[in-house]
Formats: sequence, structure tokens, C-alpha cells
Amino acid sequence: MSFDVDKVRADFPILSRQVNGRPLVYLDNGASAQKPRAVIDAVTRAYEAEYANVHRGLHYLSNLATENYERVRVIIARFLNAPREDEVIFTSGATEGINLVSYGWAAPRLQAGDEIVLSVLEHHANIVPWHFLRERQGVRLKWVEPEPDGSLPAEKVLAAVGPRTRLIAVTHMSNVTGTVVDVGAIARGTDVPVLADGSQAAVHMPVDLSTLGVDFYCITGHKLYGPSGSGAIWIRAGRQAEMRPFMGGGDMIRTVTREAVDYADPPLRFEAGTPGIANQIGLGAALEYLMGLGMENIAAHERDLRDYARERLRSLNWLAVQGDAPDKGAIFSMTMQGAHAHDISTILDKRGIAVRAGTHCAMPLLDHLGVSATARASFAMYNTRAEVDALVDGLAFCRELFA
Repeated sequence: MSFDVDKVRADFPILSRQVNGRPLVYLDNGASAQKPRAVIDAVTRAYEAEYANVHRGLHYLSNLATENYERVRVIIARFLNAPREDEVIFTSGATEGINLVSYGWAAPRLQAGDEIVLSVLEHHANIVPWHFLRERQGVRLKWVEPEPDGSLPAEKVLAAVGPRTRLIAVTHMSNVTGTVVDVGAIARGTDVPVLADGSQAAVHMPVDLSTLGVDFYCITGHKLYGPSGSGAIWIRAGRQAEMRPFMGGGDMIRTVTREAVDYADPPLRFEAGTPGIANQIGLGAALEYLMGLGMENIAAHERDLRDYARERLRSLNWLAVQGDAPDKGAIFSMTMQGAHAHDISTILDKRGIAVRAGTHCAMPLLDHLGVSATARASFAMYNTRAEVDALVDGLAFCRELFA
């Protein structure tokens, strides 16, 4: 099927509004994407007509809510082509998923002097949980730096693996530079377990967990056009068997007595407490929407945006695009001599253009790049070439103000 961006845009109510008297150009998708009508309607319906707690009732609404909620696990498995749906664990987002692995899998088995290999491209969510182990258990963090062009070759990551490496934790796509990392090649090149942060990648390109070879893969709903507070982590069944529960409470147990606890089988073992029922149902609606459009079609549209934006931005010889790797998503982090990223963002906002400014929860990467902050334009499937032009015109206006 062909990809009709105008039809897609019509599915997103917020894109018809104006900001500061100008049409909204939303280029902050790397932080959080807007929501289509299908998601808004699914969440509204979940609260208006189908709400009850899940797994715990025998009445009609509880059974209906449970069916709708558990159906999302099947949708996520299909979206990621996961081998088994019971390998999908619901979370509030990628941050919770990575912390689940840190606490439930890594903490009980890593000792002082054991190593975790990380890349400098990582989001703080894939850094701080491993620092916990460094602080508390003496685990060593080994850092792999990207190449000067922003790429991160798999062989460079594999070269950092040593006899005491117990985990490789790496992003599938950088949220700052858009760099795509071949996590499959990393996983195929070692027996060390691999955790891939799919927060950015899963929304921009097809992911096939049946062939990727990683052990852990997390996604976050709010970047996938779903609600905030929704997400999942796929954990290979063999790794689940090695894990202790992350949190204790209802739903993650079979029986509780004064003397003992008998835990439920995965995935419920790792899903304590009342979940974000409507949020996850909304995520299911978002993923069905994406699959209806076709991830290959979305990826092709975004590659066109990336190439067009790269060409136009490179023509601005006073603008620096940080870490502009050959294989990347449509994410551009920019600096301009004489203008702080916050100034750029503020000026663009006056023209209705929403970009991100700051460190993007990736301080080690910005330190490596030698910049204190960048202005980031991150594109989504509903963005257009005309919006690239609007961005370039806005940057030229900034340049005139600071020249």
C-alpha cells in the first residue's frame, strides 16, 4: 500500500491547531509523539464504557477489561514479531523495563569487577540503572565511543567485550543523533546477553525479534503514538527464568501465607499491582494503527524526510549537525555559533515550530561531542517536506538575529 501523509495527518487532531498564530510544525517526536484519533478513542472508550480492574473479577466489566488488556500483549508480540507473547512484560515505559532487568536479572548475578558494556550514545535510562550496580556492587562500566561520523560499528562494541563482561546494553537508535546501531550483529557476535533499548527504533523501522538475537528489548508507548505511562519489555524466556521479581504486590503471586510466597509464572511475576489498564489499551490501538499503515511504508517516508532534511541542513554552512551518521533516523541535533540551543528553540517556537533544546537525557554523549546543549528536530511519520522547509527558514531567521 502507498503512504498518504495527508491522510495520516488528518488522523491526528492536534496537527490542525495553530501555535503563536502559525500552523503547528511538531518536530519534538523524539521526546514524545502526538496521538491519532484511534488512540484517543480507545482510551476514552476504555474509561467510558469498559472500565474495571483486570484479572481480579468475575463480573462482565472485569472480564471485558481483562480481555482488552491482555489482547495488547498479543498485539505487541505481533508488532515486534516476538517468538512468544508470554515473553512480553507490560511496563510503564522503557525506563521501567531497563530497571526491571537491572534489579531482577543483573543485580543478583553480577559481582564486583564484573563488567557491563555501554555505548556513549545511551539515554540516561540505559545508563543510570547500571550506575546503581556500580555504586552498590562494584560493577565496572565499559564505555564505547561512536566514530567521528556518529556511527557505532558493531565490531567496535564487540571489541570491548572481555572475560568479565556480563551484559551489553546498547541503544538501537540514538535519541540525539538518530544513529542506528546494528544490535543484531552485536548479538550474533557474542555469547554475552544483549539488552537493546528500542525506544526510538521501534517507531521508525520494523523490528523482528525472532531474528534479532538480543535477550532484552524495551519499547515505550508515548513515542509510539500511544499514551504516556505505557510500554513493554520483551525478555527471552530463558532470561526470565533467571530473574527475581522486581516489585511485590497483587497479581504477581499465586498464594501468600504468613510463612511464604508462591510467585506467579511470567509475565505476571514481573507485573505487580494494578496496571495502567487504559494506557496499555491505548498502546495496543497505536500499534494496530502503525501496522495498518505498514512499518516499511513509514520507514520509507521517514527516509525521504531524513534525506531531504539532511540536504537542506547541510546547505547551511553556519549550522553544525552533531553526529550525522550515514545510517540514521530522521533526527537532527544542531548547534549554531553565537546562539544557544535554548534561544534557537524559543525563536522557532514563535514561528509555531516545536523542537527540543538541552541535553536530551544524554549528557555523556553531549560531553563526547563537546557541546553543552543542542536544538533537536526529530521527525515522525506525519511530518512533511514543507515542514522541513519551515524549519530551515526558521533557522535562517535565527541566524539573522544572531549574526
